[in-house]
Amino acid sequence: MRPTVLDPLFAPVTSLEGVGPKVADMIEKVVPAGVHDRAARAADLLFTLPHSVIDRRHRPGIAGAASGTIVTLDLRVDRHQPPPRGNKQVPYRVFAHDETGEIALTFFRGHQAWLEKTMPVGEQVVVSGRMEWFNGRPSMVHPDHIALAGDEENSLLMVEPVYPLTAGLSAKVLRRAISQSLVRLPDLPEWLERETLGRLGFSSFAASLAHLHRPEEPEDVSPEAPAWRRLAYDEFLAGQIALALLRATKRTLTGRPLVGDGQLASRLRDALPYLLTASQEQALAEISADLASPDRMLRLLQGDVGSGKTVVALLAMAQAVEAGGQAALMAPTEILARQHLDTIAPLAEQAGLTVAILTGREKGRDRVDVLAGLADGRINIVVGTHALFQEPVVYHDLALAIVDEQHRFGVHQRLAITAKGEAPDMLVMTATPIPRTLVLTAFGDMDVSRLTEKPAGRQPIRTVTLPLERLDELVQRMGEAISSGQKVYWICPLVEESEELKLMSAEERFQSLRDVFGDAVGLVHGRMKGSEKDAAMAAFKGGTTRILVATTVIEVGVDVPDATVIVIEHAERFGLAQLHQLRGRVGRGSKPSSCVLLYKDPLGETAHQRLSVMRETEDGFRISEEDLKLRGEGELLGTRQSGTPGFQVARIEFHADMLESARDEARLILARDPGLESERGEAIRMLLYLFGRDDAVRLLRAG
Repeated sequence: MRPTVLDPLFAPVTSLEGVGPKVADMIEKVVPAGVHDRAARAADLLFTLPHSVIDRRHRPGIAGAASGTIVTLDLRVDRHQPPPRGNKQVPYRVFAHDETGEIALTFFRGHQAWLEKTMPVGEQVVVSGRMEWFNGRPSMVHPDHIALAGDEENSLLMVEPVYPLTAGLSAKVLRRAISQSLVRLPDLPEWLERETLGRLGFSSFAASLAHLHRPEEPEDVSPEAPAWRRLAYDEFLAGQIALALLRATKRTLTGRPLVGDGQLASRLRDALPYLLTASQEQALAEISADLASPDRMLRLLQGDVGSGKTVVALLAMAQAVEAGGQAALMAPTEILARQHLDTIAPLAEQAGLTVAILTGREKGRDRVDVLAGLADGRINIVVGTHALFQEPVVYHDLALAIVDEQHRFGVHQRLAITAKGEAPDMLVMTATPIPRTLVLTAFGDMDVSRLTEKPAGRQPIRTVTLPLERLDELVQRMGEAISSGQKVYWICPLVEESEELKLMSAEERFQSLRDVFGDAVGLVHGRMKGSEKDAAMAAFKGGTTRILVATTVIEVGVDVPDATVIVIEHAERFGLAQLHQLRGRVGRGSKPSSCVLLYKDPLGETAHQRLSVMRETEDGFRISEEDLKLRGEGELLGTRQSGTPGFQVARIEFHADMLESARDEARLILARDPGLESERGEAIRMLLYLFGRDDAVRLLRAG
């Protein structure tokens, strides 16, 4: 049971004064990621942190206030000037002065009675807002704050936190709701060791929250400030304890040894047109040992695009079938599921395995047949979308579940899969090279295998950077390259010239290169008809054209093994992951390849770092680590709202340095007190509830 002391924080936001159903809907849009599968609660507002502040301490007097700046003025009210009766187009004006000059406070559709009560003639008032000057006359339109002198201490925040907002939600309403949530925060026991607090320079949980929501200086709301770092560490700790408990529970759900005679695997290997790489063999050995163990397998298989994960998955599934079980492979989209089926089915059939597909598209008789085949065991392997783990699907004996592109599925789906068999072994695959820090946070409960090699025969790619000023020199070198029989990709960021961005478009570059190389230049971009694109690609593959000018349509899925040079124009405009994908279009044959990153000076700091990383390494994992530093985990794994890895306050790009420490502390806590029954254990339970890790507390009770 959740401690009753936390109940006020777990009440819905509609329990707060001034928050009805309409305002609650708007608040749901601004509370942090990871809570969108339920109604927002008061506790969620604690973690809705300001992204900046408005500093209202600047009091320069009317004459000294620059146009466009936020200022606070101490004024005496002189007179009110309502608009003429019946003419609402004219604003209501209140004239006031200080010792440096006079100002007009302007209100469109102002309510006279309210304004006269708020700013009585002859009284001293304090107003704060954006200063504007028209024809030498100062004005402030709709001041943000108005208070009678002496009352401003209560009503005017001199350093005002700025929160994320959505249409219809005013800053005032959100601030008031957050203030009420802070008042509900009980006196909590400390869950961090004194040594940790001292080493990391943290104050208490409550003091850190108060500091962020009531800042005294602009830097107080920075993610790198001690208050924010304290909350991030707490969230990491809650996550690592939850993952450790999940892992312990999954391990105690004893699996069973899946050991076969190796015949199916041997037939599959014979059907392959190539030998496996050393890292594929290594990953298979690790998976095979996990399957043969009585403990449940929980393993993450990472590999760059084209590193051969599907074949590893198929050989793992063959071992499960040899041991008398069934295997399922779940992909996030139907397209990906059918792509897996196309790879798996021909090989599986040669080995005598029965394979089926189950997605939302299978209807009627087909669906009934697949469901019957899964229930009676006739189907050995099934490929599909999340339809595989919905209510009506019953397995005869699901022994191995494989999930592709795990970061699109949450822990809940993992648990739904687990419920479909007698504690099936689980393998999770991803083609996105995930930085180690993210592996720790999102997949901390898993063992990890990596496919680090390219298929046999692939050549390294030499990467160079070149300023646009040396373009003529580059074009001359391209001439030498195509004379010696090479093929060149030339990538541009745009299809046609844009007014806003002074960048070379694909169409312009195509024309300029055609002036030099004539018909040897082809063009392909996303706005062309499918048939035109196919014809342009066929001409390039066949060698009729030797230079292919393209936009990023060639980023994935294009395979021309004898293309050995890629030029990426305005490389500073592309992200690291995209540059890495584009570069992967060359180096696919047996000849050495090169990548030229053309950039326009002057380079910004981030762009400079990106290009340096590309020059230094071809390792997708290293590139993903650098990309994480430069962009943050939200962008790297899709949107921040996807809840991957579902942080409310922690930001990997700012707080990754504390992750290992949080993981070590979590392990130490559970080693000393696995049931969290000590005094500190009780405090840790509070932490788990606060960060929405109720599942972990339930695991404790179930365990």
